[in-house]
Amino acid sequence: MFITTTGIDAGYTIKDVVEATASLMLSSEDIDKYNMFDQLFDESKEKIKKKAELSGGDGIIGLKYNSEVVELNGAPKFLVVHAYGTVVVIDK
Repeated sequence: MFITTTGIDAGYTIKDVVEATASLMLSSEDIDKYNMFDQLFDESKEKIKKKAELSGGDGIIGLKYNSEVVELNGAPKFLVVHAYGTVVVIDK
């Protein structure tokens, strides 16, 4: 399974579009630990790879991430990472 943020120089057939979201609630002690985003990127990448494998794809092209910090009034902060991309099968 390959993943790329760009296209590829090979013939391929689009199989599916997949997405995955990972989130983490920050406790009051961790409120400024934005480096925890790293684990969320890894988690969402693993989730999206599994979905692509289940759909029978060879890889994901055009992988993109969105990340945000969600703050609710009187509640903790949430770190959220959303990944999405196009599952392809390499033409034989």
